[in-house]
Amino acid sequence: MATKLVLIRHGTTDCNRQKRYCGYKDVSLSREGRAQAAHLSQRLKYLKFDRIYCSDRKRCLQTARIIFDRKRIIKVKDLREINFGVLEGLRHKEIVKKYGGIYEKWLVNPFKNHIPRVEAMNAFKRRVQRSIKKIVCRNPGKTIAVICHGGVIGVYVSGILKSNDFWRYIPGAASMTLVECLKGKPRLKKFNIAAQAH
Repeated sequence: MATKLVLIRHGTTDCNRQKRYCGYKDVSLSREGRAQAAHLSQRLKYLKFDRIYCSDRKRCLQTARIIFDRKRIIKVKDLREINFGVLEGLRHKEIVKKYGGIYEKWLVNPFKNHIPRVEAMNAFKRRVQRSIKKIVCRNPGKTIAVICHGGVIGVYVSGILKSNDFWRYIPGAASMTLVECLKGKPRLKKFNIAAQAH
């Protein structure tokens, strides 16, 4: 029997709205983000989850609390977003000005190009895959909610599809992505199901 993973991206934050890089930075949901999470809770209320895992960042924990209320939430540090290091809190234009060419190359292929003091994409991918694999191994045949970040879902899904086009697989805020794992093999069933029409 397959383990079902429902990967949930947290709701919108002010950083998201302002298009700032926000990885390890611990920010809260915006009012819009809280409304998105409440809407998503309505869509998920008919599903029975055996366990709920969550990144330890505020925006994910707040999303999880709105959706799952008083249910037990297991915090997992390795489900954090990529550590953007020197890029944290900056907008695209500010980064272009500061880091220019190296940043442009990184956007084209973050797996081959690296910005100093930014978590390497391959290391991030290994961290996420290892963390999700542990969750799957501990919950054979169960239905699991994993509340995390766009980059976490993006790097995991692009890994399943054997694609280096990481940016393409970053889902929208407060969306669901369904993965089924059978005999250690993950299969993408649904991607980026929105909580509401935007």
